[in-house]
Amino acid sequence: MDAAMTDKALGSKLKWLWLAALVIVIDLGTKAMASAMLTYGDPVPVMPMFNLTLLHNTGAAFSFLAQADGWQRWFFVALALVVSLVLVSWLRKLQAHETWTAVAIVLILGGALGNVYDRVVHGYVVDFLHFYWQDWHFPAFNLADTAITIGAGMMILDIFRKPADGGDVEKE
Repeated sequence: MDAAMTDKALGSKLKWLWLAALVIVIDLGTKAMASAMLTYGDPVPVMPMFNLTLLHNTGAAFSFLAQADGWQRWFFVALALVVSLVLVSWLRKLQAHETWTAVAIVLILGGALGNVYDRVVHGYVVDFLHFYWQDWHFPAFNLADTAITIGAGMMILDIFRKPADGGDVEKE
């Protein structure tokens, strides 16, 4: 394959990076608004079963390792950066028709980098979306977490969309 075709094929795969950038911009914007408009730990009811509650998470999902001595901050930054490099590498290797997988990858990438920014700049991840049912409270999260979850869900669904031999069910 000549260089022009290689550049075109690579460009068609990396064109989805705009979505990762959009996730990062929206995530950081909403976190900045939450930080400016909410009082830490003070729930603001929005609707039944949903509050806006500003919280800071020094751990990972569900506050995993939040009580550690601080080393987890840089561990999670390094982990997210390694995962991000793997995701970009995977994105580059996709076929042009693998749109679903490309979108899933960049949603995870954008979410991971949005949370990396928080860890590097603040030392914690800003969370503010808080769902609950009676006395049960789901851990607060943010839009980066939402993008990661949607991307991971798309990848899981993709397993069921493809035949056992790994081929595509349909060309997207």
